[in-house]
Amino acid sequence: MNAVPPRLAPLLGPETPLQQLAQRIASAGFECYLVGGPVRDVFIDRPIADLDLTTNARPDDIRRIVGPWADNIWLQGARFGTIGAAKDGARFEITTFRAEVYHDDSRKPEVQFGDDIVTDLGRRDFTVNSMALRLPDLELIDPFGGLGDVMAKVLRTPLEVDISFTDDPLRMLRAARFAAQLGFTPAGEVVEAMERLRGRLAIVSAERIRDELDKLMVADDPSPGLWLLAATKLADEFLPELNDMSLEQDPIHRHKDVLTHSIAVVANTRPELTVRLAALFHDVGKPKTRGISNRGVTFHHHEVVGARMTRKRMTELRYSNEMIENVTQLVYLHLRFHTYRMGWTDSAVRRYVRDAGPLLDQLNHLTRCDCTTRNARKAEQLSRRMDDLERRIEELAEQEELASIKPPLDGVQVIAYLGVKPGKVVGEALDHLLEQRLDDGPMDLDSAYAALDGWARSRNIAPAGARVAAAKPRD
Repeated sequence: MNAVPPRLAPLLGPETPLQQLAQRIASAGFECYLVGGPVRDVFIDRPIADLDLTTNARPDDIRRIVGPWADNIWLQGARFGTIGAAKDGARFEITTFRAEVYHDDSRKPEVQFGDDIVTDLGRRDFTVNSMALRLPDLELIDPFGGLGDVMAKVLRTPLEVDISFTDDPLRMLRAARFAAQLGFTPAGEVVEAMERLRGRLAIVSAERIRDELDKLMVADDPSPGLWLLAATKLADEFLPELNDMSLEQDPIHRHKDVLTHSIAVVANTRPELTVRLAALFHDVGKPKTRGISNRGVTFHHHEVVGARMTRKRMTELRYSNEMIENVTQLVYLHLRFHTYRMGWTDSAVRRYVRDAGPLLDQLNHLTRCDCTTRNARKAEQLSRRMDDLERRIEELAEQEELASIKPPLDGVQVIAYLGVKPGKVVGEALDHLLEQRLDDGPMDLDSAYAALDGWARSRNIAPAGARVAAAKPRD
């Protein structure tokens, strides 16, 4: 290279951790290359997130060379040829030249170590990631024309496309991710192979598919990747609900179909995984609930059906329980706001906040982004209503502990007053008190006991009448 790209220059000074490491590897008689994404990104002026190195040194050699120098090393990937290291805040993955091959019925690659950089680069996913920078002397190695493809913003495979996608079928999903993340266009043979070989994705674990989908979903604009998954039907192998949403909402006026709307909502939202997944799934129940009436197409209770479908799909993709619960709840609640135009009492506002819980900000954001109409008047009306709701939430929050509403009495107080043992009755009483609290706002102690007394007598329970101090502060 005649000139070092500006983004790379700070990493390549003689005393930088990157060059120190390269010098140690070269001094031990081995080759060392910066490879893959970091080399690609310096040519498109993207921030360099990872420092991936490759070498003909075997893992035991890498450990011997790096161990005395690094602040920390990680050996979890050693059997696959990868040693992790950190030095002065810089993190590296150093991998032995290798070739990974999937057998027809295998979910895990068979790892074979290699001895030359060209073979190693040939086993990578796309030519734009098949470039290497020899260190420490800064020679660009580009045997597959990756730099030209970077400049043209095109995705091609370094080897014949069938070989590449058969060896690691996840590369097909990665093509969609790069289409979204980098704005690159897959070559025609890549798109054709994605559709033709999509069944091969069955050998890839749900966890790897999920992780790749997550990276796509937090791109600045996931739309190109999602449309590619839909067009090639690759999504049918792990997210069949995506293409199922390709139906018209209104066969008379031909409003945008559900898939078009859903992808538009995803693009509207901020790049936060929970919100993006909720946007993708929020109308997933519409195909199963679609009906025709004299007023047009209806989707009654699609949020309920959609929440159930979301839970099932995310469970199959091995998402964490927390992520599943959060996304499912957002899908379930995404229509709640639309009754606000009919007028909400303070009680309704409290219930909205209570049901959203810690997801309130994400729910409000999703609701705003769910408006994809080109009708400026309707869009403005929705925005004003949401502004009004958020103002009312703030006003109520100033008056009461809106974010943590509890029954005005606790279990100990209910047991003492009713003269009952712990059990179902106590839970029902607390539920009643919580409903009263939501309806009436903050309650003093006398009002709380009066509400409990009235409930007890309606259930033919004669209260003992004992009042005790609260076991913990109430709101």
